[in-house]
Amino acid sequence: MERQQLPNSTLILIFGILSIIGCCCYGVGIIFGIIALVMAKRATEIYNAQPELYTGYQNVKTGKILSIIGLVISLIYVIFMIIALIIYGGFEGLQEIQEEFVREMQQNQ
Repeated sequence: MERQQLPNSTLILIFGILSIIGCCCYGVGIIFGIIALVMAKRATEIYNAQPELYTGYQNVKTGKILSIIGLVISLIYVIFMIIALIIYGGFEGLQEIQEEFVREMQQNQ
């Protein structure tokens, strides 16, 4: 029986790379990282069921590692941005934003 390419193995690798590239784009890396991890989980299940039928599992493993790295870097970046917002805007600015949000919610009800 001829071996076939594991479904989405190349796409998982591409999304893993995009998660690293998009890590400093306000959370875009998080989106690509999560999508790549979900797709990698499915591909791993397919491969583990019948490994003799598929090739391209190395792309899945590499994409999964890249997406984890991109996800971690993206989360660190988002946390850094939140901290920077608090430092530069101060807690008063954060409280004003929260109060405006509460007022808008009360007006909508």
